[in-house]
Amino acid sequence: MYKLTKRIKRSLLVFLILFTFSLSLGPVTAQISSQRALQLVEQGQQLHQAQQYEQAIPVWQEAIDLFPADSPNRAMAVSNLALTYQYLQQWDAAQEAINQSLSILESVPTTPEQQRILAQTLDIQGRLQQETGKPQEAINTWQRAAAIHTDSTALSLNQINQAQALQDLGFYPKACSTLLGILELPNSECTISLETPETLETPKPTLTTPATPIRAQALRSLGNVLRVIGDLQQSQQALEASLTIFQELNLPDEAKQTNLNLGNTLRVLANRSEEIGDFGAAESYRQQALNSYQQATFHPSLILSLQAQLKQVELLMELEEWDQAGGLISPVRTTTDRLPISREAIYLQLNYAKTILCLEQQNAACLAPRSLDLSLVQESTLTEAAAIFRSSIERAGQIQDLRTQSYGYALLGRLYESQENWQPAGEYTEQALSKSWQAQASELTYQWQWQKARILSAQGQTEQALILYAQTLQTLQSLRSDLVSVNPEIRFTFQESIEPIYRQYVSLLIPPQTKGESSPENLEQARSIIDSLQLAELENFFRLVCLDAVPVAIDQVTDKNDPTAAVIYPILLEDRFEIILKLPGQPLRHYTTPIDGLERTQRILNRLTQSLTQANNQETLPLAEQIYDWILRPIAEDLTASKVKTLVFVLDSALRNVPMSVLYDGQQYLVESYGITLIPSLQLLDPLPFQELRTQALLAGLSKARDKFSPLPFVPEELEKIQSQFPSSLSLLDQSFTRDGLEDAINSVPFNVVHLATHGQFSSQPEQTFILSWDTRIYIDDLNTLIRDRTDNSEAIELLVFSACETLTGDDRAALGLAGVAIRAGARSTLATLWQVQDEATAILMGRFYQSFQDPSVTKADALRQAQLTLLEDNNFQSPHFWGAYVLLGNWL
Repeated sequence: MYKLTKRIKRSLLVFLILFTFSLSLGPVTAQISSQRALQLVEQGQQLHQAQQYEQAIPVWQEAIDLFPADSPNRAMAVSNLALTYQYLQQWDAAQEAINQSLSILESVPTTPEQQRILAQTLDIQGRLQQETGKPQEAINTWQRAAAIHTDSTALSLNQINQAQALQDLGFYPKACSTLLGILELPNSECTISLETPETLETPKPTLTTPATPIRAQALRSLGNVLRVIGDLQQSQQALEASLTIFQELNLPDEAKQTNLNLGNTLRVLANRSEEIGDFGAAESYRQQALNSYQQATFHPSLILSLQAQLKQVELLMELEEWDQAGGLISPVRTTTDRLPISREAIYLQLNYAKTILCLEQQNAACLAPRSLDLSLVQESTLTEAAAIFRSSIERAGQIQDLRTQSYGYALLGRLYESQENWQPAGEYTEQALSKSWQAQASELTYQWQWQKARILSAQGQTEQALILYAQTLQTLQSLRSDLVSVNPEIRFTFQESIEPIYRQYVSLLIPPQTKGESSPENLEQARSIIDSLQLAELENFFRLVCLDAVPVAIDQVTDKNDPTAAVIYPILLEDRFEIILKLPGQPLRHYTTPIDGLERTQRILNRLTQSLTQANNQETLPLAEQIYDWILRPIAEDLTASKVKTLVFVLDSALRNVPMSVLYDGQQYLVESYGITLIPSLQLLDPLPFQELRTQALLAGLSKARDKFSPLPFVPEELEKIQSQFPSSLSLLDQSFTRDGLEDAINSVPFNVVHLATHGQFSSQPEQTFILSWDTRIYIDDLNTLIRDRTDNSEAIELLVFSACETLTGDDRAALGLAGVAIRAGARSTLATLWQVQDEATAILMGRFYQSFQDPSVTKADALRQAQLTLLEDNNFQSPHFWGAYVLLGNWL
């Protein structure tokens, strides 16, 4: 994503700052003996608002000369001169004027008028610092101004600018909280509504009231924040509300600027829709994004117009409309050199250089670390791009913008990395690191550390590369408390910019078995790295950090609590599976299975998942055997020799949609030999055997069609069978199963088993993860509120069951939503279905599961296994389609 607005720059800001100055100085201007000075102030204001900056300068200078040397009004006029210099990108002159204004204000007595002008002067100084790449200094200055502001409009503008600087530093939650405060919206979470996406109105009336320029600007900035942290529906909602206000106020240029932001959000919505297989929605979003960008190209600001054109080119490249994209890039090529020096202009030039490279390569992601390839780019274009990178570094140096210099050096390093010219690649990357360290820009540093690690690894300098990978993860860890995402100028998706770091580190740490056995320390470290990846992925899913589980190390459970359980970690790398095995009472072991390419392997995994959604699909067995060969066959003899009964899998993201129970060794399914459970990480929630607890169940289900979902006629039978096992249970069926009814029931009795027999969907996107009640869809955050936030002294939920849910078709990471539900709900164990199963089969399986579940000598994993075998042995339900969908997550005891 490309962030277009770094601060308020156009007519709205000019109007509000200068108009505020002229109105706020009434008591002081009354002392002016010469009406000429007042006329000049008004004239300077008018010229500035008309963007006639060169003509405004002599007017301000004449006004300054007419004010007494120690007059607050002189300081006001000098500040306005500084602002005009900023719009001309005359940074040294602007700084000199600011210094002069502050010197005057320090020499006069402290009065309300002096404080008012001082606050406004500090606002202009903060803007200068922000424009020249010093966001932290800008925040400090704006905070000084905020402390003495008495005008509510000026204070709101100040806070909007602070929020933008926080975004530039990567502190999106803080920025969001600031903007929500301006808008007087609840700011306990970074959200603008507690309603579900289906029931939200766009734009929401409360967002557009009152219809003021300040509110529209705050909504625009909030929309940008929400986009970066991944709340795309709400980003769209905020931006459309901003657009509506600007249109109602007849501020067309501001509306065009918001259109550019809206185009960015719609573009990301298109990519996300494509990720989950909704190609129709993706096409619709892209067309809307193109329309928004086209509107923005008519903005009178040259920079903003060029940004919109570049965005159109990038989007057309994603659509592989290469000729059309090439036609649009030509006007940008001829005008970028004429731009004056500013951070915004430099980023535009850098993005232009990146675009011409990827356009010629005909790969929109040609510079992304995972797909870095410039092999089709002509030498002349490479030379042109390198010259732009160097020029941008020099221009950034002129305004002492360390962050932008760092980015330019990194792009030069990546250019040489693509050519395998390792010496200059390493040198430029080292310079990028030096600048990011000086700027204390950790959100850049981790990326350049990763780039340097790749370069060292490619040269065979494994030990040095391992050190850099470790440093990269340490930097990422330091960002977790507040940095949800990196600078949008250089931001890729989690799968592009975070996940590969962990996998490449593991690949170096534990080389294939054929190259020698890894040390126990390296295996332990590799396992820990993958666990950190699992946690990072879940935090990325929730857009939260510090998941608040109270964990117990799983090795303690297998060595002490259940010596018949083995823990298996299959790790998918670019060229192989690495399987780390933990047998009871034994050190870690390591196995390697070569694969024929990562993409082909992922296609096979997806084909098995798709085949399982149909009964008796002929592809299922050979695909299930292929995956067994990759993961289980290398360790089968050791499992047999250790006499384990339960297999505990910590599955890699690519494997989460695949039920391990259906893997086939050529004669039988894995479930016929072992109980199977999944855990989302190396740690479990308090693994307490269930027989030590008093059982009380809450049952809820839908049998009738609701919200376009089909009826589930066997749900009443399913609930009756379970209720026979738990006579004191409470059952909510159909009309009684409402969202509020579920909340009341959960809070009425301390249930430790919650069974939900209703349609639901798990997705890698939280807004697509929900269960269906009679009156609404209950989304993951709301479900967490219902289940976790119960009355005091309630027992933890031992078992949470979703018996009729499914993963979202086309979403390769849909099971992440299931893991997310399990963790956020705080249940020790979760039993769920990965695809929709005939509810008659579900009724049989659940009845058998709870029958075994009541036996204190049977673990949950074995109870599920016995229930699955009941279906497997039934001629009507032998296909793994019927019994393979059920997976147990968490505590298997």
